[in-house]
Amino acid sequence: MNFPVEILVGVACVLLFAYTVVGLTGFGASMVAMPMLVHLLPLRIALPMMLIFDLVGGIAIGVRNRRSVDRGELLRLVPFMLVGIVLGVTVLVNAPERALLLVLGVFVLVFAAWSLLVRAAAAPIRPGWAVPLGTLGGVFSALFGTGGPIYTIYLARRVQDKSRLRATVSLLLFVSALARLFSFVAAGLFSPPGLLLLILLMLPCALAGMTLGTHLHHRLPAQHVVKAVWAILVVGGATLVLRNL
Repeated sequence: MNFPVEILVGVACVLLFAYTVVGLTGFGASMVAMPMLVHLLPLRIALPMMLIFDLVGGIAIGVRNRRSVDRGELLRLVPFMLVGIVLGVTVLVNAPERALLLVLGVFVLVFAAWSLLVRAAAAPIRPGWAVPLGTLGGVFSALFGTGGPIYTIYLARRVQDKSRLRATVSLLLFVSALARLFSFVAAGLFSPPGLLLLILLMLPCALAGMTLGTHLHHRLPAQHVVKAVWAILVVGGATLVLRNL
């Protein structure tokens, strides 16, 4: 698997940007990176690469905060998340890439537009919502690595303490990444030649972005950065939809 130098440079820039945003805001890296990466790499190459970076980030951020985790909500979500991951990997292996990219474009476009426009207060929801949202989050985690916002919709309405919420989301994403790793290996998604070399080559870009974002965290207003990212994702989602219709 040989990619032209300009593609590799583009991938490096996307990862640097995405992980800078992560360091600045705690935003999900795959949500930022995937709509841009799939213009440069096949979906089934970009996904395993981002999965490894998610694991590295989870070890660095999520595991060390495990004492603040809301274990009840975590245990309520995880079984349905695992069901969703199995369903998502099954679709990922069998569905045509064009259809998957169209679904990704619609998801990113709708979610980004909703996040920019909707300002209603988040009302508490019942524990039963863990079933559909956990399953749906698992499906989108497996398909695109973008299940984080779906889990957060549920947890933000169940966990009031912000530090517990952040710790619970972080650990849940780490568990999701581990489950996807086993599923991807079993499905042969790490088998393309040169994939591991690409991951090793791009890992420093992800780490550099996270370091830069953490350094800028207290110097830039996170709210403005988040709005700018959602605006970029609206454009990215719309581009994917138009390209794959």
